[in-house]
Amino acid sequence: MTAAVACERPAVEVADVIREHGEAFRAKWGGILGRTQKQALRDLARCRTAALGGHVERCLDCGHERIAYNSCRNRHCPKCQALVRARWLEREAEHLLPVEYHHVVFTLPAELSELALANPAILYDLLFQAAAATLRAVAANPKRLGAQVGVLLVLHTWGQNLHHHPHVHGVVSGGGLSCNAQGVVDASPRWVACRPGFFLPVRVLSRVFRGKFLDGLRQAHHAGKLVFRGRLAPCANRNAFARWLAPLYAKEWVVYAKPPFGGPEQVLKYLARYTHRVAISNQRLVKLEDGRVTFRYKDYADDHRHKTLTLSAEEFLRRFVQHVLPKGFVKIRHYGLLANRQRQEKLTQCRRLLLRAGVAARLQEVGRPPAIEPARDRRCPHCGGQHCVRLPLPPTAAAAADTS
Repeated sequence: MTAAVACERPAVEVADVIREHGEAFRAKWGGILGRTQKQALRDLARCRTAALGGHVERCLDCGHERIAYNSCRNRHCPKCQALVRARWLEREAEHLLPVEYHHVVFTLPAELSELALANPAILYDLLFQAAAATLRAVAANPKRLGAQVGVLLVLHTWGQNLHHHPHVHGVVSGGGLSCNAQGVVDASPRWVACRPGFFLPVRVLSRVFRGKFLDGLRQAHHAGKLVFRGRLAPCANRNAFARWLAPLYAKEWVVYAKPPFGGPEQVLKYLARYTHRVAISNQRLVKLEDGRVTFRYKDYADDHRHKTLTLSAEEFLRRFVQHVLPKGFVKIRHYGLLANRQRQEKLTQCRRLLLRAGVAARLQEVGRPPAIEPARDRRCPHCGGQHCVRLPLPPTAAAAADTS
């Protein structure tokens, strides 16, 4: 066997920080870490190391061999999202319509961050529900659009500096099937299109979103579903909780509408970047020295300038684990025309109406646009050949080649 060649990797990875400083971090914070957070730390540290096993890849063209270790497949791992994302995009392409799409972002106020960290499943689920209900209600309003639109929402819980910043990115079709004010599609619907370049008024979306989220939060409190810790402990009392919520009713909540996408190809390019993103990619890490981690970030408050930030390894890991989602929590959801129930029937109806209206000439482009790169086949790093076979990994080779 020829010498194994290590796969190309960034100079520093999140896994390196965990392997070097994870034990000390767990010793200090283990008492408040959830099982899913602890599992994520274990998985990421072992990803693509001998601990998970592996195999030898032999190129039949040049005879080159290299050791390849198994992936952890944890959805929070920066190294394990490419194949999952490619397969998901291939399925999602079938649901796109040949229309303009809009990008809307719903953000929770910073005042709710501490409560969300104590009750992640409840508040993140409520964030989804409130954002989707807002889009459905405002779009169904006959004074706005009067249509049921297709909505895809993706949860992100982080900002560029890894602080807790829960928000959902929405991709919404620029039109939909005509419906009544309650959102029920007409028996014989017609296609209702948005004005070119404009979706729905942001201020209206913001205020409806605020009302729906806070109403859902009050109901969760009345049902005894919320946990209050630390300085929020007094809010377990109903009157104290009402006083705490009052300023949030007066505050303007952030709902941001970005310029519309041009069509299905642009939507898929966007989804490829956002849907399976984790809190921080390995490519953003600059160095790990003397117990400190330096990484790149974009400062949106300073004209989107690119900067670097240095944190202690402990603080870096503390921020990172904040973004580990509860077990089984679904972070990508579909609503309206894209909801699982009757999705194919509604999309077929949409395509028929669009074709009749003469605006569906690009239907054939929706299959798998060339702008989206499919999952790459494994190639030999020595000659670039694709004729590779997998062989069992000898135990002695695994022990010798493990660089973890």
